[in-house]
Amino acid sequence: MLPLHLREYKRLLLAKPSIINRIQSDNQAAVELRKLRYASCVMGAGAMKNPFEYGGVVGGSAFCNRKKELSDLVRAMENSEKLFLYSERRLGKTSLIHYALSKLPRDNYASAYVDLWATDGEVSFVTATAKAITESMGRSAEQLLDTAKRLFTHLVPSVTVDSEGKPKVTFGVSSERARDPEIEEVLMAPAKIAAHGKKKVAVVFDEVQRILEYEDDRVERRLRSIIQKQETVSYIFLGSRKHLIQQMFLDKSRPLYRSAGHYPLGPIQTPDWLPFIAEKFLAAGKQIGEDTITAVCQLTEGHPFYTQHLCHVLWEQCDVGGEVTPESIKMGVKLLLDRESYAYTALWESLPLSQRRFLSSLASSPKGVKPFSGEFLQHHRLGSASTAQRAAQGLLQRDLIDRDNGSFLISDRFFRIWIQQSQD
Repeated sequence: MLPLHLREYKRLLLAKPSIINRIQSDNQAAVELRKLRYASCVMGAGAMKNPFEYGGVVGGSAFCNRKKELSDLVRAMENSEKLFLYSERRLGKTSLIHYALSKLPRDNYASAYVDLWATDGEVSFVTATAKAITESMGRSAEQLLDTAKRLFTHLVPSVTVDSEGKPKVTFGVSSERARDPEIEEVLMAPAKIAAHGKKKVAVVFDEVQRILEYEDDRVERRLRSIIQKQETVSYIFLGSRKHLIQQMFLDKSRPLYRSAGHYPLGPIQTPDWLPFIAEKFLAAGKQIGEDTITAVCQLTEGHPFYTQHLCHVLWEQCDVGGEVTPESIKMGVKLLLDRESYAYTALWESLPLSQRRFLSSLASSPKGVKPFSGEFLQHHRLGSASTAQRAAQGLLQRDLIDRDNGSFLISDRFFRIWIQQSQD
C-alpha cells in the first residue's frame, strides 16, 4: 500500500482540475503538492509508460473523448443501420470503431471487422470477409474450423497456429476468380448468424475505398443487392480518401449510391483535449497549462495522430516536477521535423514545381482559403486556375492534401510546418 501522503496525492490526481487549481492557489499547499507529485513520480518513474499513443489502434485510457461519436456508432449498430464513416487519414476511425465494437454486449452481438487494405480484387475480398466473420464466432481451432465449414461450403478453410500459439483461419477458393456462389455465401453469412444465433450482427469494412481499385464493380453490385435486405445486420463502412468515397456513395452511376447514411468524422476540439492532456501530464508529476495545450492544438489542428505525437515528445522532454512551456513546444516540433527531414525533403523534391507552389501557398494561407480565386492565384503566382486545379488533383491522388469545405488542407500537419519553415 502507498504511504499515507502518496495515497492522498493519488486522491488529488483523481480530483477535478478546478480542485487542483484551488489547492495550488494557496502557496503553502502548492509547495506541498509539488513535493508529493515529485515523490510519487520518483517512486514510479522507472515503470511509467508514456501515456500518449499514436500510429496504431488506440484504446483504453489513451483514447481521447469522442463520446458523441461513440454513442452515435453504438446506437447505429444497435439499430442495424448501414452507415458510412469517413475522414482524412489517421484521424482515428479504426480506433473509434474498435472502441464502439467493444461496447456491444458479447452475449447479444456478433461483430466482424474486415480490413480491406490488403485486398486487390474479388477473391481477396471474399477470403478476407470470410476470415473476419469466422474469427468473430470463436477462438479455438475447433470452433474456427467448425464455423468455417458450416458457413462457407464453397470455400476451403484451414487453421494454423501463429508464433504466439493463437489459431488463425485462412481460406482458399477452388478457382482463380471467385464466383457468384462464393461471394453471395460470404455476404449472406451475417444474416444467417443473426437468424440462427438470435443475435444482432455488426460488420465493419475498413478502407472500403479499395473496392474502387478492383478490376470491375461486381463486388459493389453484390454488396448493394445483398446487404440492403438484411434488416438484422449493421454495416459500417470506413474510408479515408474522401474524394474516392464520395465517388462511391454520392455518384449516381455507382452501385453503392445512397446505400448508407453518411457520418463525417472531424478533428477533436480543443475543449476536449484540455482535460485529457492536462491530466496525463499531472499524473506524471509534470505540468502543462491551458494556454500551452491550446497552442499545441492550434499547431496540430486537433488532429488526433499529430496531437498525440507532439504530446508524446513533450512528455518525454519534460522532467518530473517540470512544466511544458511555449519554448518546449518549439523544441518538440524541431525534434519531430529533424526526424522527418530526410523523408520530407525527398517527398518535396519528387513533386513537380506546380504542386510545390500549390503546397507552399496552402501552408502560408489561413484555413478555408479559396485556392482557385483570382486573388489567390495572382498573389501566389500560381498561373491560371486550370494549372492550379491540375496541381491540386495530383496532390489529391498522392494523399498529400484533402478537401475541406470548398478548400484544401495539407494532410500531414508536420509536413505543413516543415514547408512553412523551409520555404520561407
